[in-house]
Amino acid sequence: MVRNALKTGLFFFLLLTAQVGLAQLGTIRGFVYDKATGEPMLFTNVILKGTTTGAATDVNGYFSITRITPGSYTIMVTALGYDTLQKAVTVARDQILTEKLYLVKGAIQMREFEVKGEKQESQTQVRTGVTKLTPRQIERMPAVGGTADLAQYLQVVPGVIFTGDQGGQLYVRGGSPIMNKVMLDGMVLYNPFHSIGLFSVFDNDIIRNADIYTAGFNAEHGGRVSSVMDITTRDGNKTRLSGKVSASTFAAKAMLEGPLKKQAEPGDGSSSFLFNLRHSYLDQTSKTLYSYVDTAGLPFAFTDLYGKLSFNGANGSKFNVFGFNFSDAVNYQGVSDLGWNNFGAGTNFVLVPAGSSVLIDGVFSYSNYTIELKEGDLPPRLSEIAGFNGGLNFKYFMGEDEARYGVEVLGFRTNFQYYNSLGNKYQQEQNTSEIVGYFSYKKKFNKVLVEPGIHLHYYASLAVPSVEPRIGLKWNITDDLRFKGAAGMYSQNLVAANSDRDVVNLFYGFLSAPEDLPSTVPVRNGDDRELKDPLQRANHFVAGLEYDLSDELTVNFEVYLKDFRQVTNINRNKLFNDTPEFADKPDELKKDFIVETGQAYGADLQLKYEKGKLYLWGVYSYTYVDRFDGFQEYNPVWDRRHNVNLVASYAFAKYDSWKVNVRWNFGSGFPFTQTQGYYGSVPFNGNVNTNYLTSNADLAVIFGPLNQGRLPAYHRMDVGVTKTWKLDEHKQIDLDLSVTNAYDRQNIFYFDRVRFERVDQLPLLPSAGISYKF
Repeated sequence: MVRNALKTGLFFFLLLTAQVGLAQLGTIRGFVYDKATGEPMLFTNVILKGTTTGAATDVNGYFSITRITPGSYTIMVTALGYDTLQKAVTVARDQILTEKLYLVKGAIQMREFEVKGEKQESQTQVRTGVTKLTPRQIERMPAVGGTADLAQYLQVVPGVIFTGDQGGQLYVRGGSPIMNKVMLDGMVLYNPFHSIGLFSVFDNDIIRNADIYTAGFNAEHGGRVSSVMDITTRDGNKTRLSGKVSASTFAAKAMLEGPLKKQAEPGDGSSSFLFNLRHSYLDQTSKTLYSYVDTAGLPFAFTDLYGKLSFNGANGSKFNVFGFNFSDAVNYQGVSDLGWNNFGAGTNFVLVPAGSSVLIDGVFSYSNYTIELKEGDLPPRLSEIAGFNGGLNFKYFMGEDEARYGVEVLGFRTNFQYYNSLGNKYQQEQNTSEIVGYFSYKKKFNKVLVEPGIHLHYYASLAVPSVEPRIGLKWNITDDLRFKGAAGMYSQNLVAANSDRDVVNLFYGFLSAPEDLPSTVPVRNGDDRELKDPLQRANHFVAGLEYDLSDELTVNFEVYLKDFRQVTNINRNKLFNDTPEFADKPDELKKDFIVETGQAYGADLQLKYEKGKLYLWGVYSYTYVDRFDGFQEYNPVWDRRHNVNLVASYAFAKYDSWKVNVRWNFGSGFPFTQTQGYYGSVPFNGNVNTNYLTSNADLAVIFGPLNQGRLPAYHRMDVGVTKTWKLDEHKQIDLDLSVTNAYDRQNIFYFDRVRFERVDQLPLLPSAGISYKF
């Protein structure tokens, strides 16, 4: 007891000593903006001229340079495509100086500034298993359907597997879609992709930044066991009314933005709005333009609506209010109708307290997702999840060191119901609440960065606490060569309302952690262990190297292991009800769900080359994924052993008025269960008195071993050409021409066993779009 008290006292003494030492020095902090629009400048270099002291801005344009010796300095800000900004400042002892800096677009774009900024971020951030995306990068993909889209770029991110053009889902380093967390401005989204698979709900013109965490993510993120996608939208134009209208063979959109209160002078407060609407009419235009695909037309339609109000204070603090409504529909004539709707609203803020080196941000939001599937004469299948999340995050800067901590409260309600072929109804409705706290500390030791952290997740409705340690590491071996690593424990409450063994399933529903589970967790080559809670759990281990071969060419190599210690899946082998009369039957034959274990491991090699107007991106991924259900080991349907993505983008002519983008993807075949034979199955619709000798039998399939076959390999090339006419400083017209599946590769979608027909993905699909920006 005395020893613990002495340790606690010593800790606070050292902390106080550090704070007193820090208080003898000064701090320069602030925000960097684009002067033309007022939009924050992301990942921009801010340094004190003539020194090696500096920082890079974050997603809000915020920077903080602490532990500055009192004196006079010149702040220098450099960014690609902007004039270098220099400003003289004087730092006094104990002073926290807040600056708002505005960059002006320059006539000469100096690529070396961007290279230095990227290198500094690589050297000062762990960034293991993380890909950062901006609209500029997304636009380097062929504009399928006349517009660039995040869904198309995600398909080339290392470790991401995409299952197809129609109803395709993203599988990230071995995890299924339910294991991926997607956030929009801090709000949790439940289905970010439309059924056609070529489009996300995020229009590229509203995106500011996207962080894709594919494994080993830090203590700030939790609630999922595979990956996190964190999308930040931009604010509306703070200086003038502007917008964009466009139309293509796939969809049309309109965006309008502008100031509600203009910024009178640099440094003053302001407010702005942004409104974006996108609507697809592919189900109509395809009847004429793409009748060779299907005379009835392509059955996909969607509408995305997003709006945002932003209020900015004089010191850089800001407050946003946003709302959205995303909807999707698929109509397979005479077979099934599927539709889903996701709506929500929320607020987030950034607070810069006077006289403190802490940056505070927070969010509170509500969203609702409902999906319904109608199949033939069966009653509809329905899934709904509605919930809120609210949180506060604190970021404290101490020179090159940084502490982050925060709290979050989540609550959601799930409602799932379906009818089986006999008309029996199954329904689960649950209310769930969760409380989260986290802390991480990034410390620099000469050339080594260490970022330990702890994520505390209390599943209140289950009364289950989860303590999840995390660690990140980076070693700057040389200026050009860096080693990195990360590890952590992860958990989640949500379960998919469909089976991971389904080959094609457009129905994407949610369940809370079910109670009807087996009492044990299967263990390969050992005794089963006791099931202590109904959560899904995984451990991550990632290691890699970054190497800058030159200013233009960088290499990133990572290996990873995801140990899925507890995975919940729908039980397709259930034969008995879980009632006392069947108490002697094994769990795997009477429980609604099964618990599996599994592993995903692999390696990703990424090369990026950028020089002048040429951009090249190449990724090779090796992946192995398996599951064990207590009886058999099998590879799930997204286990693609080899995946290659090549992207090229080149701009040419005066003012870069022409741009050509090309993307090629190769993937080895997915696993599938082979057909061993067929037999006549009597449905016994007339109960036990049915005469099976005279009754008409249904065609039934005899399946082979689970997923022992492999489908043919997948490969596809997309090509896009963009022509730009710049009318004046703000107005321009863009014409986009693109071809999806340019050499008309017949890639298999699935095989209809009953009709004995092969169904392919989309064939060669040309598209065109025109847009006007003002």
